[in-house]
Amino acid sequence: MPLANLLNDLLGDLRDPGLMWQVGAIVLSILLGWALSRVLFRGVKARAGQNDVARFGLESFGRVVGPLAIVVLLWGSQKALEHYAFHTNLFKLAIPIFSSLAAIRFGFYMLRRVFVRGGVVGEGLQTFEKVFQLLVWLAFVLYITHMWDDIFHWMETTHVPMGRDKASIADLLQGAVSVVVLMLLAMWAGTALDERLMHIQSLHSNLRVVFARMGRALLLLVAILISMKLVGLDLTALSVFGGALGVGLGLGLQKIASNYISGFIILLDRSLTIGNVITVDKYSGQVTQINTRYTVLQGTDGVEAIIPNEMLVSGAVQNSSLSNPAVVIITRVTVGYESDVDVVLKLMEEAALTVPRVLKDKGPSGMLTAFGADGLELALAFWIQDPENGRGGVTSDVNRAIWKALKENSISVPFPQREVRLLGPLPEPVAEPLPKK
Repeated sequence: MPLANLLNDLLGDLRDPGLMWQVGAIVLSILLGWALSRVLFRGVKARAGQNDVARFGLESFGRVVGPLAIVVLLWGSQKALEHYAFHTNLFKLAIPIFSSLAAIRFGFYMLRRVFVRGGVVGEGLQTFEKVFQLLVWLAFVLYITHMWDDIFHWMETTHVPMGRDKASIADLLQGAVSVVVLMLLAMWAGTALDERLMHIQSLHSNLRVVFARMGRALLLLVAILISMKLVGLDLTALSVFGGALGVGLGLGLQKIASNYISGFIILLDRSLTIGNVITVDKYSGQVTQINTRYTVLQGTDGVEAIIPNEMLVSGAVQNSSLSNPAVVIITRVTVGYESDVDVVLKLMEEAALTVPRVLKDKGPSGMLTAFGADGLELALAFWIQDPENGRGGVTSDVNRAIWKALKENSISVPFPQREVRLLGPLPEPVAEPLPKK
């Protein structure tokens, strides 16, 4: 049996004087691989800075470097010992073990690099990682026991009917693995390109998003074409797929296609950029994401609204920070008729200037708006430069400053009072009969 032969070779090495050379080379390779991964990790750690996502990707990649370096060093040590006629049976066990560990770590790195957002690993991805880890260790056991050759021979000789043709299980499995690997590589490259473009500050934010989306789509298209070629599908089938897609767009996918086209229009004409404060329909907030199908607005209460891009192109959009982020806010107050209007307006303007967010170059402006039923109705208009931080907080601060100034100067703020007059005599009370016992 191959496994028995491997065990006999290992037991034979125990009586070999050169066993210590194998043990020393394996231990040295492990230590050097671990040290190399630590050095590389520390060398690029500073580049991550305080970015949680970058730090998360760096930690995932750091777990891959160690096993890969150990495998390379073990392979080199094995070749060196074989050159000097030493036995290397321990390497036949050590190299597959660390190769399996490297494959697991690399698989985890690719999955997290592609599917993890914000550095948080979901339960579904954790479950998939456990299944992937189990499959890798199962392949390691089959390789060590030399059972893989028998299984692969069975898969090559077993055919599955596919219409008029037949395909072996091995071909189907190889095709599926190649497709998955190519798609993961394309998505990983798209994610890396996205992060790289987002750090180019000299490029407009909308153009960065456009190039990132187009680059990712192009990489996925190339991966699909190569995958179809590897599986053995005829590329002329794309013409049939294109016709079916055209019919689908004509029948029921107009909205989806319109949203995607509208997304590219928004990104290219720069009518909206990330950070703008807009109001569309009944939704208002700051633009946090501009995707090819939808745009995300985050309100001042933290609630995010997903707006289809078609609404932003075909409807009216109020942009508070398109060319000039400064916006005006008006607050109102009523004072008694005995108050000096000029003094009150001056106090209101001076009180608003004490609030840090109120612009000083565009000073507050007070005005008398109406002679109300309860007093003189005054309004104060003031400007702010940061509407993305909300308007309620600064309005409250200005109102509190105005209230304090009015109280310190003994200016009354009347409240509504109404008189109720009853005309004519009061009706006589009607006596109710006593209940019978």
